[in-house]
Amino acid sequence: MNFHILTLFPEMVRDGLNTSIIGRAVSAGLLSIEAVNIRDYAFNKHQSVDDYPYGGGAGMLMQAEPVYLAHQAVAEKTGGRPRTVYLSPQGHVFDQKMAEELAQEEDLILLCGHYEGIDERVLEEIVTDYVSIGDYVLTGGELPAMVMVDAISRLVPGVLHNDVSAEFESFQDNLLEYPQYSRPEEWHGKKVPPVLLSGHHANIEKWRREQSIIRTYERRPDLLERCELTEKEQKWLRQWIEEHED
Repeated sequence: MNFHILTLFPEMVRDGLNTSIIGRAVSAGLLSIEAVNIRDYAFNKHQSVDDYPYGGGAGMLMQAEPVYLAHQAVAEKTGGRPRTVYLSPQGHVFDQKMAEELAQEEDLILLCGHYEGIDERVLEEIVTDYVSIGDYVLTGGELPAMVMVDAISRLVPGVLHNDVSAEFESFQDNLLEYPQYSRPEEWHGKKVPPVLLSGHHANIEKWRREQSIIRTYERRPDLLERCELTEKEQKWLRQWIEEHED
């Protein structure tokens, strides 16, 4: 999969994405991450890409033409018009379902705004998706872009050494991941749940499913409302609630 990040701070993106799992995947040729410097497409010797907004107001606005030219350069390179995401607090909130959808793209452009935003006219012309990573305001789109690259990349075949691990992490089936334990068997007086030491795989999977349901109920009940529990699991959860919340 190929990521093309349009930004005023390419070094920030490169430094943030060249380590750990993502960095190894790039080295292995499983991913391509290109940081395109929008300033390279400015039409003045100072590489200025911002100006005052019409109508007044605080701050500066990124101009349309440099953003458009940077986008066109990527489009020409890919031979089409790749899906283009503008990172904005006004967009749809990024979640695992969206990550799974975007992971199907061969090329994905992530447009990072800065200052007070970007001239609306170029957004209307090139943007296909408006995406937010949360209901708060950041100084630019670089951090959200890196968050998206990380989440999407994990779903690209071969990026994780154990390809099935992505299937059992938090938010799969709208359930949070179950608690996990490693050696030693006892730490600070706390022991590993005996079922995990039993070697009985069916019982372990049952315990993990139940723990995921409990954890989601306690920490993210909004997700549980969208989870498809069996009638048996629903009955078990009601009983668990009665026993633990009296």
